[in-house]
Amino acid sequence: MAVTHSTMLPLGTQAPDFTLPSTGGQDVSLDDFSESPVLVVAFICNHCPFVKHMRHKLAEVAKQYQDRGVAFVGINSNDAESHPDDSFEAMQREVEDIGYIFPYLHDEAQEVAKVYRAACTPDIFVFDAQRQLVYRGRFDDSSPGNDRPVTGQDLIDVLEAMLAGQGVDQQQSPSMGCNIKWKPGNEPEYFG
Repeated sequence: MAVTHSTMLPLGTQAPDFTLPSTGGQDVSLDDFSESPVLVVAFICNHCPFVKHMRHKLAEVAKQYQDRGVAFVGINSNDAESHPDDSFEAMQREVEDIGYIFPYLHDEAQEVAKVYRAACTPDIFVFDAQRQLVYRGRFDDSSPGNDRPVTGQDLIDVLEAMLAGQGVDQQQSPSMGCNIKWKPGNEPEYFG
């Protein structure tokens, strides 16, 4: 398990567009979230211990904040050939098992991960109503083995500030997790 950190895409970056297949059977694009004042894009997968550590809390936070108008979307960009636990079929089972109520998308070509400069799972990006990046980094300070509770507090603080019309703290901690499993020869220049 190679552990890496977020690339910390510059704040203010415009959300890159995407259209990807969802586990629900339809294509989902960035425009599908245009009515939401806040969009959370989470690069996740099924097999990574860091995602397994926080996935139930992620599902809970998403349920809590979707009721308040925040849109969530999960994207799996891992190479399913080398990691069959991250196959589209396994993603469909994951949605059922964990109770994700947000679209879980398959980035088979890994192009969406590249334009977001996603580096690890989980890697979380939050965009405002104009789809400018206001947060990128960790879910909270918990990780497998550090005995801190999984709270989602870093993300919750951002969402609360945004929903209250307040600025988001510019001091942000990168996410840490398993590196995205790139297809051979498809690794981006920021990998490694």
